[in-house]
Amino acid sequence: QVVFALNQTLLQQESLRAGSFQIPYTTEDLIKHYNCGDLSSIIFNHDTSQVPNFINATLPAHERITAQEIDSYFRQELIYKRNERMGRRVKDLLEEHPEKSFFFAFGAGHFMGNNTVIDVLRREGYVVEHTPAGQVI
Repeated sequence: QVVFALNQTLLQQESLRAGSFQIPYTTEDLIKHYNCGDLSSIIFNHDTSQVPNFINATLPAHERITAQEIDSYFRQELIYKRNERMGRRVKDLLEEHPEKSFFFAFGAGHFMGNNTVIDVLRREGYVVEHTPAGQVI
């Protein structure tokens, strides 16, 4: 699976350089949507948006299965479990020090797709609200 993932990543990078493949959104798009609080935008609705996309229709069936297994592993291990840990740490700090104020900063990737840090905190009963860029807190 590691060799397959490396090969697919290299092929994707070669296609990007050759101009035959384009990333569906730019870093500027990500920043704009993040600043606007538009986290439900189409570019954020894919669970795999934070990991390389190895699944494509041109792969033979056995390689497509391998790609799906890798995608599932990345999503579970690198995204969901990490967001769970981070959300629990925020919750624990808030509960351990109810008299204190906190400011937590996360990369935009932790707000994309499903099972985000915000989802974890909301499941724990917290109300999480977006503060737009430029708004005084």
